[in-house]
Amino acid sequence: MARFLIVPGWAGSGPDHWQSYWEEDLAGATRVEMPDWLEPRREGWIAALDAAIASCREPPILVAHSLGCIAIAHWAARRRRTIRGALLVAPADVDRSTAVLAEFAPVPRHTLPFPSRVVASDDDPYATLERSRELARDWGSAFTVLERAGHINAASGLGRWREGHVLLPA
Repeated sequence: MARFLIVPGWAGSGPDHWQSYWEEDLAGATRVEMPDWLEPRREGWIAALDAAIASCREPPILVAHSLGCIAIAHWAARRRRTIRGALLVAPADVDRSTAVLAEFAPVPRHTLPFPSRVVASDDDPYATLERSRELARDWGSAFTVLERAGHINAASGLGRWREGHVLLPA
C-alpha cells in the first residue's frame, strides 16, 4: 500500500482544506509537522520533511501545497532518499513574496529526481500562471491548470477535492 505524506504550506492546512480531507481519505496518509507554521525557516522545514520521509517503510508520495512545494524542491536539491513522486499544488512564488516566505527564496530550479505534477490556478494570488508553468518546466513536472480556483485552498471551495486524486503519481 502506498504511503502519502501531506506537506502543507505556510500556516498549515486547516480542517476545511482539501489536504486535511486527503489525510483522512488516503490510506496511510500522514501530515508532515513542521517546526513553525507561522514563521517558517527553510532548514527546519527541510529537516522535518527528511525525517518524515526517512520514517516511511516504503518510498512515499508527497502531496504538497504552496510553501510545501517549495520546501520539497529545496529538499530534493540536497537529499537522496527515494520517493515515488510528488503532487505539487499551487506553489507559492517566494521570489516575489513577503518577508515571511522570503526565507525560502530563491526557488530551486533544478529537475526533480522523481515523477511530479504541478497543479496551478489561472487566478492564484500567490503565483501567476506563467510562473507556475516555469516552475513545472524547470522541475520536469507535468502541468495541470484549474480554472478560477484561486490558491487551491479551503477558500477555493474544493471541499474534499476527490477529483484531484487522479492527479497523484502512480
